[in-house]
Amino acid sequence: MREIVLDTETTGLDPKTGHRVVEIGCVEMVNRFLTGKTFHEYINPERSMPPDAFAIHGLSDGFLKDKPIFASIADSFVDFIGDAKLVIHNASFDIMFLNYELNKLGKPIITSDRVVDTLMLARRKHPGQPNSLDALCARYGIDNSRRTKHGALLDSEILAEVYGELTGGRQQTLGLASAPTARSGGAVTSAARRQREPLEPLLTAEEKSAHARFIEGMGEKALWRKYLGLTEP
Repeated sequence: MREIVLDTETTGLDPKTGHRVVEIGCVEMVNRFLTGKTFHEYINPERSMPPDAFAIHGLSDGFLKDKPIFASIADSFVDFIGDAKLVIHNASFDIMFLNYELNKLGKPIITSDRVVDTLMLARRKHPGQPNSLDALCARYGIDNSRRTKHGALLDSEILAEVYGELTGGRQQTLGLASAPTARSGGAVTSAARRQREPLEPLLTAEEKSAHARFIEGMGEKALWRKYLGLTEP
C-alpha cells in the first residue's frame, strides 16, 4: 500500500483572497514504512509575503524570487503522488490550496476519498485534547526539536511518525503481535514473519581462499579458528 505524507506552506489562509502555496513537501510510505523517496519544492508565489506568514515559516520574498512557479512543478508533483492515498494534518487546508492551483492549470483536482486527515484521526483517538502536530509529538515521544519553524518536508517526516502511532500501522507491519488475531482467522500473514531465503554471499572464491590463508597464519589458538569450526570448542 503506497501512501504519501504531505504538507504545504502558504502565504496566508485562503487562496480565494490571493494567497498561494510557497512550499510542498512529501514523503513516500509503502506498507507504513518510509521508502526514502521524497518530493520537495519551494515555489515563487508571484506576490509578496505577509509578515504573519513569514513569522511562521521564514520564507522571504528574497528567498522565493528565483524559485519556480507552481505551473513549472505541477506535473512533477502530480506524477510523484500518483494515485496514492495522501496523509495530511488538517487536510482541508492543504487540499484547498493544492486544488486551487491544479484547477487553475486545468489539471484534475485531489478528491476527498483519497485523503487521510490525521487531525481527524487524532480527534477521534484523543477527544478533548490538544491535537496539533507538536502536541501529538509530545504525546507520543517523537523528537521534533528540529522544528523551530514550520517547514513542509520536515513536517511531513514528523507526521509520518505520528501517523504510525495514530494507526498502529508500524507495529502491525513489523508483526509484533504475540498471537494471531481473529481478523486473520488464526493465520500468520505478516510479510515480516514469513521465512526468508538467505542472501547470496558477497565474497568471491579468491577472497575466501585469502581469508583462509590469513586464519592459518594466526596459530592454533586463534578465536577465528573456533568460530569457523576448525578447532574443538
